Amino acid sequence: MSPAPDAALITASYAADFERCRLLCETVDRHVTGASHHYLLVEHRDVALFQQLEGKRRTVIDERELLPSWLRDIPDPTSLFKRRIWLSLKAPPLRGWHVQQLRRMAIAESIEQETLVYVDSDVAFLRPFDCARFWLGGKLRLFRRDGVLLKPGHDNHRIWSANAAAVLGIAAPEISRHDYISTLIAWRRSSVRDMLARIEQVSGRHWVEAVSARRKFSECMIYGRFVDEVADGAGHYVGAEEFCRVHWTGTPLTDMQFEAFVAAMSPEQVAIGMQSFIGTDLGRIRRLVAA
Repeated sequence: MSPAPDAALITASYAADFERCRLLCETVDRHVTGASHHYLLVEHRDVALFQQLEGKRRTVIDERELLPSWLRDIPDPTSLFKRRIWLSLKAPPLRGWHVQQLRRMAIAESIEQETLVYVDSDVAFLRPFDCARFWLGGKLRLFRRDGVLLKPGHDNHRIWSANAAAVLGIAAPEISRHDYISTLIAWRRSSVRDMLARIEQVSGRHWVEAVSARRKFSECMIYGRFVDEVADGAGHYVGAEEFCRVHWTGTPLTDMQFEAFVAAMSPEQVAIGMQSFIGTDLGRIRRLVAA
């Protein structure tokens, strides 16, 4: 069996998640193998802060090295200048979560590793994980939950799916049946580059401009629909198991609830994610992760 292609871990983050990202990096160094490098993608003003986390196998990349010069952030007056907003003459105003997605797509044009493993900064690894697990018989695992968008709810997912179809030039179906969104997933760098070229071919514009024009978008939906419906699944196989158990919504967990959450991890799960906006105390997470 030939070895899996080289992998890079990709994390888009920002200053408010710095300590969570520090914990991620510590647990990556402790548990993750099969990746030659870890790239932290941040906005320009956060570069110096995140450079504290750099090392031989970890590099901070300024978004200005990845995104067009016409897209720039400024303090947002509607938040009393506490938040940032990205403005240009080529796209509607964008928020940080939009631009983090653009960074995750753009990185494929700047690095050489074929396996791009995406992991959010509010994730912590608890068990050993080899990035080669994404490969099987020369094909990369595409995370896909089949039929999810046929079920009640998931309204935003359906919007993101429809906008993915539009930007990729998929006439039908407008909305896919499948969901492709998770963390600790992998993409092929070559497929991402093909996807960006497809978007530019369809739109006649730079891919950042085309994607941003539909403000409600999901990079995971775009990649998933590209692989399945444009590339006809080439170079991929499908898997629905989630390697990371995520607490997506709700209230902060107590110690007992956190311990129960970890205990409920399935055998294939190697990491946990505590969505930062929920507000679970980082000190508690760090203490319990180390326990």
